[in-house]
Amino acid sequence: MMKATFSPYLKSIAPGIKEFINELSAHYDYVSVLSTDSRGFQLTVSQRVKAIAGTTLTTEKGNVVRVYKDGLYSEYSFNLFDPSKAKETAAKARKILDAQLDVLNETGSNVYWTGKLDDTPQELFVEMDTTDLPEEADLSALVDKLQKFSDEGVSSSDEIFDCNIRAASTHICKMFLTSNRDLRQSYVISEGAVTAVGARGEKSSYGYSGISDREGPALFDRMGEVVEKSCKNLSDALGAESIVPGEYDVITSPEVSGLIAHEAFGHGVEMDMFVKRRALGAEYIGQRVGSDLVTMHEGANCVRDVASYAFDDEGTLAGDVIEIEKGILKTGVCDALSALRLSCNPTGNGKRQNFEHKAYTRMTNTMFDKGTSTVEEMIASVKYGYLLSGMDSGMEDPKHWGIQCILSRGYEIVDGKLTGKVVSPVVMTGYVPDLLNSISMASGDYESFGTGYCGKGYKEYVKTSDGGPYLKARAILG
Repeated sequence: MMKATFSPYLKSIAPGIKEFINELSAHYDYVSVLSTDSRGFQLTVSQRVKAIAGTTLTTEKGNVVRVYKDGLYSEYSFNLFDPSKAKETAAKARKILDAQLDVLNETGSNVYWTGKLDDTPQELFVEMDTTDLPEEADLSALVDKLQKFSDEGVSSSDEIFDCNIRAASTHICKMFLTSNRDLRQSYVISEGAVTAVGARGEKSSYGYSGISDREGPALFDRMGEVVEKSCKNLSDALGAESIVPGEYDVITSPEVSGLIAHEAFGHGVEMDMFVKRRALGAEYIGQRVGSDLVTMHEGANCVRDVASYAFDDEGTLAGDVIEIEKGILKTGVCDALSALRLSCNPTGNGKRQNFEHKAYTRMTNTMFDKGTSTVEEMIASVKYGYLLSGMDSGMEDPKHWGIQCILSRGYEIVDGKLTGKVVSPVVMTGYVPDLLNSISMASGDYESFGTGYCGKGYKEYVKTSDGGPYLKARAILG
């Protein structure tokens, strides 16, 4: 292992950014600057394509300043910063920031008064452990390695005609400065995914599997295992039948458990939705929303994966929030400004897609806690139902607590045994508290998954991960 070295560029501009903050502090009651310098790559390899991209969604380089005055906040983002022109940059920023603040006065709009963010002194410098750095990777050699994995996947079966492999790695460096705070962090995240595509007779389908962690491109040495899983998932999907809609006993794999966690009590307890009165969860704090087996964690510190960091994009230290404890909804998660409006503490969940985007309350790692049962015990307890595996997509209505999860496969269970019959695709729907209250068993297995991105509505994409143990529940499938 090695340390993910902090950005020399951010280190070089830090004195100038502090001067920039001092200039603006003469005119505003609070000033913060988030500076970023993140480098990464993304590779795509298949039987038809070899592509190298010098960026990922988390690649960025720039700055965003946030100021406060008279109950209002304003922000301004800019790219490169010249430390020798800190005063000139501050003057330019002030014109733009003041113009934004003046709009409300000019239009006669009512002011949503918000308090001032805390700026007690704080320093943090974190260089997290990593296997290697993406900027030092031999991309040509890595493409050749991934191509070999793709070739092995296709040659493993006459039914497979393509094996698409995606691999991305990013070295993330962020610096958060105010008059009294200096927070700096550097870490590496990587993710890989394999989609095997094939046909059996007239039926075509695909199998998907992924891998993620807070480490470097060395993670991709394990892509052979992911290829094997994807090819197995494809074979199962090609032999699948349609499910008969109905209510069933189900066992969810850790990946499906994570999807439920993300959709059920992810967006539903993002507390900026409490401010806007768009989340039913606000009315259920302190009430039962699941069985005693349901304990759910949310936070950058609750597990190590792609959404694990030292502080968020508003300078709040990462946490591990217990949202649900033994079935009782305890709290949600909150960005800094929403916390001020709700008179609570921020939880380290203020995230931006990048420095040009607004900070929202966003999920990090959302995880069901593990139980004590074995998977074998759980399967043996099912008279008739399905073991659900593979996540395609999901969505949730925070205002009414409806949930819809589209899953890749369901494996039939009859009289406590897997029959070998597979159904695909599977749509799981229902009312969130009904689903969580039906959970009657949880395994000691525990996994997280971080190969996807999460949007706020239809935009604002950020990295998240989720997971948990195998869960036994009662669900509506179709």
